[in-house]
Amino acid sequence: MLQKVLNYKTSCGTLKSTNDICSTEVHKYTTGRDSKQTKDSEKATVDMLSSLDSDKASLLTVEEVVARLQTDLRHGLTHGDAKQRQLLHGNNDFEINAEDPLWKKYLEQFRQPLIMLLLASALVSVCMKQIDDAISITVAIIIVVTVAFVQEYRSEMSLEELKKLVPPTCHSVRSGRVENFFAKDLVPGDIVYLNVGDRVSADMRLFETVDLCIDESSFTGETEPMNKHAAALKTSVDLSRRHNIAYMGTLVRCGSGRGIVISTGERSEFGEVFKMMQAEESPKTPLQKNMDTLGKQLSFYSFGIIGLIMMLGWIQGRNILDMFTIGVSLAVAAIPEGLPIVVTVTLALGVMRMAKRKAIVKKLPTVETLGCVNVICSDKTGTLTKNEMTVSAICTADGQFAEVTGVGYNPDGRVMCNKTRVSKMSHPSITKLVEAGCVCNNAHVFGDVLHGQPTEGALLIAAQKMGMADVRDNYLRQQEFPFTHETKYMGVKCIPRYSQNPEPVLFVKGALEKVIKQCRKYYYHGSYYPMTSKQEEQFLNEACHLGTAGLRVLAIASGPSWNDLVFLGLVGILDPPRPGVREAISTLLAGGVSIKMLTGDSKETACTIASRLGLHSHGKRALSGEELEQMDVSQLMQIINQVTVIYRASPAHKLKIVKALQANNCIVGMTGDGVNDAVALRKADIGIAMGHSGTDVCKEAADMILVNDEFSTIMAAIEEGKGIFYNIKNFVRFQLSTSIAALTLIALSTLMRTPNPLNAMQILWINIIMDGPPAQSLGVEPVDHDVLKQPPRNTKQAMITKSLMVNVILSSTIIVMGTLFVFVRELSDNMITPRDTTMTFTCFVFFDMFNALSCRSANKSVFTIGLFTNKMFLLAVSGSVIGQFLVIYFPPLQRVFQTEALHLNDILFLTALTSSVFIISEVKKFVERLLIMRQHQSKHFIRLEV
Repeated sequence: MLQKVLNYKTSCGTLKSTNDICSTEVHKYTTGRDSKQTKDSEKATVDMLSSLDSDKASLLTVEEVVARLQTDLRHGLTHGDAKQRQLLHGNNDFEINAEDPLWKKYLEQFRQPLIMLLLASALVSVCMKQIDDAISITVAIIIVVTVAFVQEYRSEMSLEELKKLVPPTCHSVRSGRVENFFAKDLVPGDIVYLNVGDRVSADMRLFETVDLCIDESSFTGETEPMNKHAAALKTSVDLSRRHNIAYMGTLVRCGSGRGIVISTGERSEFGEVFKMMQAEESPKTPLQKNMDTLGKQLSFYSFGIIGLIMMLGWIQGRNILDMFTIGVSLAVAAIPEGLPIVVTVTLALGVMRMAKRKAIVKKLPTVETLGCVNVICSDKTGTLTKNEMTVSAICTADGQFAEVTGVGYNPDGRVMCNKTRVSKMSHPSITKLVEAGCVCNNAHVFGDVLHGQPTEGALLIAAQKMGMADVRDNYLRQQEFPFTHETKYMGVKCIPRYSQNPEPVLFVKGALEKVIKQCRKYYYHGSYYPMTSKQEEQFLNEACHLGTAGLRVLAIASGPSWNDLVFLGLVGILDPPRPGVREAISTLLAGGVSIKMLTGDSKETACTIASRLGLHSHGKRALSGEELEQMDVSQLMQIINQVTVIYRASPAHKLKIVKALQANNCIVGMTGDGVNDAVALRKADIGIAMGHSGTDVCKEAADMILVNDEFSTIMAAIEEGKGIFYNIKNFVRFQLSTSIAALTLIALSTLMRTPNPLNAMQILWINIIMDGPPAQSLGVEPVDHDVLKQPPRNTKQAMITKSLMVNVILSSTIIVMGTLFVFVRELSDNMITPRDTTMTFTCFVFFDMFNALSCRSANKSVFTIGLFTNKMFLLAVSGSVIGQFLVIYFPPLQRVFQTEALHLNDILFLTALTSSVFIISEVKKFVERLLIMRQHQSKHFIRLEV
């Protein structure tokens, strides 16, 4: 069977992740479809503007495809043409099956066992001709069901909003300009650029490829990436052998290319497969599972106590129907049936709050895991630093040193050598080095906007500052050798455009230790000299000097072939730290979160920047990628805790780092932006992708996306994650104390053979308060910023801790004693009157309100966090109090709840009494804070004495 593929939107419009497709089934389907398409294609007539299927397109030449789709390879479609075609073909997405209507979802709430049991109680009341009770119970059921329905609907709406936060985009040519727009707007005939890490946005006929490999495993079942080319096929073949077609939903693993969109949406090859897929229900989060377990445990004990109450009542000769109704009503009040809904809503709202802070969380489990993260492995470039590269130093092989002024991707600045401004013709050595850096380059700068890699953009700007903006026009590129994390360099083979005897020239740039091994000579004042070990050591020392200044060092060379390269010199590139990173790192370190910096820079550059950020200090270790490669996971796990900097690191190393840390029982957050980071991101407990610079495959593998690529956003997300967990814990405390108090109250009255202080309708009203707005509002308590000072949460720690149960038992004891005191005080004549139950009922509700107030924080005073900081709580409590007054004073509700109006003195008395649960809780918090403060002071004095 096909597994779930709808995880989140990808660049196929609203098509979601296909990584979980069972490849065997898909391949079986697609193979059968091929033969059917071949027969149908002989009969079909295609309009000039209609889409092409991949079988036909693979057999046509590029010129024939262009003619059929009436497009232009260079200028693409005009915006007007694209709009007309979109009206014809529709959006490049898929129509999801319609969800159940709201009325059906509402009726689903009545299928809960407890609600059905309560309905049975109402039916029994009708049979016993107790119509008033039946109506009252039915009204209460409708209220309870409506509360649950509203919460579920609220959760679904929150999650729907999440799906709109990361719209997929693509690079396409429209009216002669390369534009970045939503993939859903693609139409047949569009010209699309494909680069490493992109998800193919629609079925495309490729017409230009440079070492292009596409991963089609999610579609055809082939595990190895497919090499692609642009030549037309001679015969019809199955999907997996159409080497000139890029399929919607597949991933570009390496190289680059361009293609013509031939079909979109449901007309694509994946469209038919998509129609076969049905969305499955999202799996429950670990926290939801814990809550379910907690609910089952409470249900078991609650039913035991309820059964005991009914048995005692029956032995005492009480009306069995009354005892049954009270027992069932008590079950509804005692069993936290709304707990899983509350958890989902709280997590979903937390996710939305994170989105406002530029952290998009794709899956709810990520939220609860964020509070447990104790190690963050972060890339340096773009996360800890701005990724706004600027060439600040140039050092040629013949010893000339130039300083470059100005920052950013604009030509404002100068290149100065010995106080002389460098121009195109003034310093041949510098000119030759900068020329090589520009030709071996795929970036473009339009105005102040960079399209491409920041390092390459910095080289182009340096050339513009020397008046060499058009230097690339002097060469015609023949072949590109892409940068890989294994080789650590990039090369291009070019032919001079205006030479009489053009011979190929190879330009190379990359890591010094890799490039210099390829060099046989070095350039010195217009001549070439053999590379010696002494000269090589001198270049390495110069690179070390640049690195200790915090500059990223790039080596540049050129020559006729790989075996005859000439070393031209070094470029020092400045990448300043992002504002606020040092403060964020300091805060996280103080909160028990270890941070490890991963970079491809040299040791000197990496350690210098890490020291400036407060990451690297005396006694800490820096580990190289080569050293890491020689270790296995068991060796690495012994030293990884002491390592703060991993330099010359590649994505292949990240997976080993994650495994070593997890072997040490660490909860790991790993950042990444490239295709090769995907495995490590998926393996990490929290995979963090870069929203701005990250590739599609990287975003797919990640659990969280940083919209602004900033490290400080990770700190904000951890803060939210910890805050959410504590909010849920506060909710559990409130609900448990209310449940235990209600059960104990009825159990004691039954044991003491006294009339029940609460009737069935009053218990149900208490249940609405317990699971309704006041309880829900605890889940949206603003995050306490001091939560970052708390150590990461232990994932093995149960939700119900010793301290939580102490607070629960203390609160429930106060509530029970106070409520029984009021009941006994009012029952002085041994006759139960509506006033007696009204006083007791109101006392319990008021206790609940003050208990909810004290549950807003487990250790801080309410006056410290602010009485008015949680507006939802104020509205919820105010609404509940108003509702209680309506129950007391509104005649129709008086009949339903069997209450009567109370005097002002009664309300004041109950308010003073019930506030005791809040006052005692505040005193307890104060004493605990005092004891903790004294412990800290004593430890501080001991350290001073030592």
